[in-house]
Amino acid sequence: MSPEPKPDFVKDQIEKIRETAERIQILYNPPREIFTIGIPVFIALMVLLGAALTGSSFQGTSKAADTGSDRVKQLQALEAQLNEESNSSLNASAGQSASENPPAQKMGLDEVLVIAVIIAIAPYAIDVTLQKRSTRRKEEIYTEFLFKLSELMRGGLDPIKSVKELSKTDLGILTPHVRIAATSMTFGKSFEEAMKAMAKSLNSEMITRYTALVVQASYSGGSVADLILKASEDMRNIIAIEREKEGNLSQYVMIFYFAQGIIVFVIYTLSTSLLPFVEQLGSSNILGKANGLAGLDFSRGFFHMIMINSFFGGLIIGKISEGDARYGLKHSVVLMTACFIASALFILAPPPTAPYQTINITVVSGNNLAGVPGMPLPADIAFRLTDTAGNPVNKTVVQFSILPSGNVTPVSDTSDNDGIVKVRGILGPDSGNYVIMAKANNAVAKVTVVAKL
Repeated sequence: MSPEPKPDFVKDQIEKIRETAERIQILYNPPREIFTIGIPVFIALMVLLGAALTGSSFQGTSKAADTGSDRVKQLQALEAQLNEESNSSLNASAGQSASENPPAQKMGLDEVLVIAVIIAIAPYAIDVTLQKRSTRRKEEIYTEFLFKLSELMRGGLDPIKSVKELSKTDLGILTPHVRIAATSMTFGKSFEEAMKAMAKSLNSEMITRYTALVVQASYSGGSVADLILKASEDMRNIIAIEREKEGNLSQYVMIFYFAQGIIVFVIYTLSTSLLPFVEQLGSSNILGKANGLAGLDFSRGFFHMIMINSFFGGLIIGKISEGDARYGLKHSVVLMTACFIASALFILAPPPTAPYQTINITVVSGNNLAGVPGMPLPADIAFRLTDTAGNPVNKTVVQFSILPSGNVTPVSDTSDNDGIVKVRGILGPDSGNYVIMAKANNAVAKVTVVAKL
């Protein structure tokens, strides 16, 4: 025996939802803005509230600054850091595992805000777009309705009988409206009342204007059929002109999209090529004093700029191409979604790094150098990079820094074939001990130099 077919649970649930929606529509007739604006905005606010309660916060364009100003405290902190890193380098496998699996970065509230804005405006953008397409279709069919109405009146029928005859034909999405108008005329309503009620139900300014013209023509003398035919032709010509205008303006829509893509590409290039160098260059000046470039998060600021430009750029596209900023919301949704994904993948995300190789750094020359405060050291400091077997490690980037103040040139360099890398230190304005540090992967080496007059 074959098993009995199971009821389609999903289909039953969809049918129940449809019946519930129809019942609400009949009993309460809620405005569609509740579903296209009210509910999405409420959901967006709940998303923001949930993100705020889980600890997300707005990510500004300023990085955390080092507030320690005492030289002794800075040196002690550096010693503690070096000791900690030296101890961790003894356990290479643990250090490598930690570097390969960094903790996940929590999404900032500004990113959640972008998602919330997309959630809030997307349903309304889709709704107004579909309404416009439906209205345009109704207007096109209404020109056919007027043409057929004029033909029937040319055949000798009066306007009321002509509408009743047309209600028996297929007029697409206009059919139920025409049938309601014919039924209302059967129950005693005048041609004017029925036609104006039909125009109101179609919710089109163009149809309302030409319906008023048709009603006036029905009360005038002369050939009413010719006037209605003329109205049909004028309405068809206006629709054709609007379509041609939108077609001509569509090239500007593509230009806006192309321009937004160029902006994202330029920002990506800046973020990956130029700005890392600028940030390192701006970490300190020749006198060893910090300036503001190193404290700015350019990527986050660029992300904010891209999102703002996407939102308002979409509204401008709608205003230019369709005459109303509301119709630009769909462009805002598309631009914001695409740019958010691009920003998350290429601008906000940290660059991928290869697994750390266990490296040892030793000082070759330059320890205990002495120099004049505020001036470069008399000689370069050289470091050697080797692996666990003592072989030179080449083509590895080494980061340099100096504490408690001063500058290093370069701020980073790549080891040569012998594993050697050199740096020139520029002392700060005060006398005393300075520590120059070289860091590569999981290894750190330090050199102590003296500044004295």
